[in-house]
Amino acid sequence: MAGSTLTSKGQMTLPKAIRDKLKLKSGDRVEFVEDHGRVLLIPATVDLNTLVAVLPPPKRHVSLADIKRVIRARASARSRKR
Repeated sequence: MAGSTLTSKGQMTLPKAIRDKLKLKSGDRVEFVEDHGRVLLIPATVDLNTLVAVLPPPKRHVSLADIKRVIRARASARSRKR
């Protein structure tokens, strides 16, 4: 079990073994969640490459021109409602 000491400023160093296991590096964010008297440390920084696998492949290709056309149409419709 890895341990750490809390400083007078409320700071501590996360042991290297834990940083390595969670794949944390300098600048990454973590969240602390209290759960029935225990504190869980959860990595809050997600690598973009891991998110790509979460999303299904697009059903069809959408061009930048298509996106701009939809944005203009919805903005125009919204301004007419006012």
